[in-house]
Amino acid sequence: MTQLLIAAGGGGDVIGTTLVHHALHGGEPAVVLSYSWERLVVDPIPGPRSERDFTGLRPLTPHLSQITADSGTIAPAGSTLPRLAAELPITLGLLNPYGGVPQLARQVAEAAEKYAVDEVAVVDVGGDVFARGDEPTLLSPLPDALVIAACVAAGVPAHLHLAGPGLDCEIPEQDLLPDLGTDWLTLTEADTRGVAHLFDWHPTEASALLAAAARGRRGGCFVRDTGRPVVLSDASARVYRIPVDRVLARNRLAHELYTRSAATLDEAEQASWNVCGFSELRREREQSLLLQERNSPDNSVDDAWLRLDAWLEQLENADSQAHYATFRYLTEGLGLTGDAALTLRARLVEQRPHQYATPLFALR
Repeated sequence: MTQLLIAAGGGGDVIGTTLVHHALHGGEPAVVLSYSWERLVVDPIPGPRSERDFTGLRPLTPHLSQITADSGTIAPAGSTLPRLAAELPITLGLLNPYGGVPQLARQVAEAAEKYAVDEVAVVDVGGDVFARGDEPTLLSPLPDALVIAACVAAGVPAHLHLAGPGLDCEIPEQDLLPDLGTDWLTLTEADTRGVAHLFDWHPTEASALLAAAARGRRGGCFVRDTGRPVVLSDASARVYRIPVDRVLARNRLAHELYTRSAATLDEAEQASWNVCGFSELRREREQSLLLQERNSPDNSVDDAWLRLDAWLEQLENADSQAHYATFRYLTEGLGLTGDAALTLRARLVEQRPHQYATPLFALR
């Protein structure tokens, strides 16, 4: 039977969603719906992409397009979804939030009808989808809240599968766990085998941390955009199952979007201002204006290699309890992006295999 899943946050959540699908359903066919809403390092244009930003899409339903290995983005837009479609054994559908909750609900309902599913599995890695909306560490509530509102509006039975509480560096694990209940499963190393190769090139950190936890990694890990390491615990490898209605009751932004049936992305952004007091879209716009083109010359990889040990020593001195760093944190911390970052990563894996704690880098 074909399973229908939604990667609630877009971007790297497709990887985490595929991992969770394997744990839930093994080798059954999967359709995964996802935004193309990625970090500026992947897509320099703020906000999500729509069908008009892609070439080579296929119709999946009347209002839902499929991304395939033959799809591509129209410059300057960028997306990892076409490559994920090529390398994952899933059917990948593109969620378009520009029509707000009604359009997303139509896409979800059409997909559920086409594949005759009994239930939709919404997957979020980290757990910001279960935020109330007033947490001081909350950064990106809008994509997830739109998905929850759309699922309820679509009238399709749905459950949230919250994977790796706290791994997205937004709501700490200890703040989430008391309210998650006891309906959970634990991911294993076997569940990660179908996605492990993707971390060779995909910049996602949350899904990499989830895979690391499933493989038994424990301890602190340095990640981008936070002043503290994320701690991998036994709970980091869990997937909690929560009814979507319960999520809607807790997530004030999702409730606002559903109640008002926000009909455009602009209306949804205004709801974020009203409920959360900020807009991640505005932050993305501001960051894109400040972002300068950073091309790493080939010889900068050699320079970064020479500075590596001193930099790792600084990390150990900063937090002696941390055991790992994501490769993105490591390469960008040494001033490398793009192809140069991938070159350094490959060199580290080849020349320091004892420190390659798949898919993380061990500090010692």
